[in-house]
Amino acid sequence: MADDNKTTNATSTAKPAAAEPTKAAAPAEAKPAAKAPAKPRTVKAPTIRRPAVRRTAVKAAAPAAAAKETSLKEVSLDDPSLYINRDISWIEFDRKVLETAMDPEIPLLNRVLFLSIFYNNLDEFFMVRVMNVQRQARSGAEPTGPDKMPPARQLSEIRRKVTEILEEAENLWIDTLKPELENKGIRFSKYSALNAAQKKEMNRYFDEDIFPVLTPQAVDKGRPFPMISNTSLNFVMELEAIESGISVKNRFARLKCPNNVPRFLFVSNKDNTVTPDLSYATTEGVIVLTEDLIGNRLNTLFPGYKVKSQGLFRITRNTDGEIEEDEADDLLSAVRDYVEQRRFGSIVRVEIEKGMPQRLQDFLYEHLDLHPNQFYRCRVPLAFSEFGRMMKIDRPSLKYPSDHPKTPKAFEQGRNCFDEIRKRDILVYHPYDSFNCVLEFLKQAALDPNVVAIKQTLYRCGSDSPVAKALLEARRRGKQVTAVVELKARFDEEQNINWAEEMERNGVNVVYGFAGLKIHAKLCFVVRREKGKLERYTHIGSGNYNAASAKIYTDLGLFTANKDINDDVQDLFNVMTGYGVVNHYRKLLVSPHTLRPGITKLIRREIEQHKKHGNGHIIIKCNQLVDYEMVKVLYEASRAGVKIECIVRGICSLRPGLPGVSDTITVRSIVGRLLEHARIYYFHNNGDEEMYFGSADLMTRNLNGRIEVLTPLLQENLRNNVMNQIVIPQLKDNIHAWVMNSDGSYTKLQPKKDETVYDSQEEIAKKLNLMKK
Repeated sequence: MADDNKTTNATSTAKPAAAEPTKAAAPAEAKPAAKAPAKPRTVKAPTIRRPAVRRTAVKAAAPAAAAKETSLKEVSLDDPSLYINRDISWIEFDRKVLETAMDPEIPLLNRVLFLSIFYNNLDEFFMVRVMNVQRQARSGAEPTGPDKMPPARQLSEIRRKVTEILEEAENLWIDTLKPELENKGIRFSKYSALNAAQKKEMNRYFDEDIFPVLTPQAVDKGRPFPMISNTSLNFVMELEAIESGISVKNRFARLKCPNNVPRFLFVSNKDNTVTPDLSYATTEGVIVLTEDLIGNRLNTLFPGYKVKSQGLFRITRNTDGEIEEDEADDLLSAVRDYVEQRRFGSIVRVEIEKGMPQRLQDFLYEHLDLHPNQFYRCRVPLAFSEFGRMMKIDRPSLKYPSDHPKTPKAFEQGRNCFDEIRKRDILVYHPYDSFNCVLEFLKQAALDPNVVAIKQTLYRCGSDSPVAKALLEARRRGKQVTAVVELKARFDEEQNINWAEEMERNGVNVVYGFAGLKIHAKLCFVVRREKGKLERYTHIGSGNYNAASAKIYTDLGLFTANKDINDDVQDLFNVMTGYGVVNHYRKLLVSPHTLRPGITKLIRREIEQHKKHGNGHIIIKCNQLVDYEMVKVLYEASRAGVKIECIVRGICSLRPGLPGVSDTITVRSIVGRLLEHARIYYFHNNGDEEMYFGSADLMTRNLNGRIEVLTPLLQENLRNNVMNQIVIPQLKDNIHAWVMNSDGSYTKLQPKKDETVYDSQEEIAKKLNLMKK
């Protein structure tokens, strides 16, 4: 994606950006009548045969006028029937991930990875969404979402749909993936099936590496049922005395499987050695799950007793609590307290292994004080999200080929990237363009004696962050370094706190953000002394400054020396680190102040252009599309006849294809090898095209409760690159594309026998010659 063609700097040659969002939205001036209106970009959709997969979502509430082929032109856009429940849409996304794991064309270990991702997504769904619905249902609260689905019905539908997809997931593992792994020589074994020599080695491993860290916990009058940590794997047991002098009354106990003990153990058939390193797993051996080994040695933990019955369970707790920002002395203390309290969040789900004796189930019902509908019986190993670790098995033939990302010329060794950026804007597309270009930008900034200051936002740093290390190196070399670290990044709070404190100890100016706002914008700002003047360079991205996720997430990044953009970024950093509110930016759209009105204005301008010229066209590529007001204005545009193509990876509350409401709107989702993460917003504008990208999805939290940034692509060649290398391929995809139906269900596309197969991610890679096929 990186454009290395020599062009003049965007400061002098770019077409005008969109009208400022803080001003009143006025339609663009009409072109002379003698000139034919510019045609919108068109993409010929592939012909498809009868859908391979179609899933039916929960029907929305009955509309004021039936949503059949009769027009809903007169229906109010506030009608609840026009909106899909966001939680039901989330489950539909999880279903797409699951059915990707079912695809026999995907390498076997990657299918296991997709299945583990499905389970991980479902864990997150329960942790952040379900408790609120449960509370609303219990209290009889009125519906709050635009779809107005009653909480009790929503909870019932969640249970029904989750149970349905879990059954499909279990069948996939039991009937397909596990047998296929065994056919390829990757075998799982129960401890009881090992030979005597293997059991001896397994017992040695248990005695030396597991037993010392186990802590059995009895449950009786003096020792109440213990606190169970979120997503931990646990045994519940009933014990009976086997020695005289011990009460004959049966006892109950709990044992946690420590999370610092490896989950998978490989046992060699040759020398019976045991190793937790799956890279050594070959066809000459078997894999034993650690909990199976522990389960067979439970008696060693209770002298004088024997385990009469046992079962595994795992709980999921609510993690969507409130951070008491106003009551704490500082934000860091508030986040620390929140992370600690989250361990004790209310239980929303309990998973138990199938076959757990009823007495043990009753014991859990009593001590966890939950409704039976919160229990899920599982036929596959609990905590299946951990099975993604099987990717460590050294079997290249069972995985996608290795990636070969390119480093853009401007960032190759020996080049001064600042000289290159000063000549022209440089756009990169990860992971096709290596994330090393971002690291090189920071490295050169840290080492260059002419650089005097670096300002950086950090949302998800990662445990081993080369970005944070580069900032530390810059500070050691005497530069002014400012890091705006978002402490409230869900599930990454502790890592971000650790990096923030490390940088603060080393003299970095660390800012923790705002109370009540998350800083989600992806910005790096470098100030460099050149010929006696201070020059500025900016990187704006759609993805986190995280080298690990950048290998599997598709994201855009722009390196620019554009004066207006630099002025905007400089102003925004001053807002984030100091006091003040900026309600006007020259080029950027910034939430929570100008992004929502800016996007709304661009959509309304497209409506006016369509009324004049009949060629209105909007393309939106994002991760989630759920904001009520944004959906409404898109419906308005559709009613005016504007062609709207949405590529939404995840949750979507908009219902496409409703007669008289969204006839001209299509929604598709790409679920493939790479996680689609870039956000792109395109407006035809009667041929004077505008395109933005950045960190913001069309969610209320992004538009109202976060600092987000969308930047325009000012150079035509960069807009063309994005359109031709990302957007059009994804609108042509007939392998990993799912088309959303008006009821919220999805139909997976597939090519006809005589039609060309088009995998957008593979085609992009092949076009750029970046990855082996």
